[in-house]
Amino acid sequence: MALTHRMQLLLEPEQYERLAERSEAEGRSIGALIREAIDFAWIAPDAQRQAAVDLILRAEPMEVPSPEDLRRELDDLRAGKFA
Repeated sequence: MALTHRMQLLLEPEQYERLAERSEAEGRSIGALIREAIDFAWIAPDAQRQAAVDLILRAEPMEVPSPEDLRRELDDLRAGKFA
């Protein structure tokens, strides 16, 4: 993918030092690290959410107790009856 948008970003000295150290250690540019951080922070969670939704929708139907039975089971758990 072509990089087409240039930005100017002001960082605190500590932020820049951390990026510079990691950039050196990984042999990657600071810009590449920032682009990866943006993808991780905003794009990846959306993809993870969608994957979770897809997994839930593909799940086989299962039997569940009635709301009254579930409430009773929760009450029993809270009372320590299943400990």
